[in-house]
Amino acid sequence: MNYFSDLLSELFWRLPVSSTLAQNVTDPDVLGQMQHGWNHFVKTGQIWALLIGLVIGYMIRNLTSYG
Repeated sequence: MNYFSDLLSELFWRLPVSSTLAQNVTDPDVLGQMQHGWNHFVKTGQIWALLIGLVIGYMIRNLTSYG
């Protein structure tokens, strides 16, 4: 395990600066994006598919369980 750890550290130290794992953030409003996604989820009716799937899955689980 120590050899693997040393190998990884050597690889990461030799990476050029331009190939780091940083990202460019274009819209930092994370909560606004989550709210927009949730509103789209509800508006398109996917919430009903989720609820129906949960109910049917619960019923099937109860029918197929023993005891």
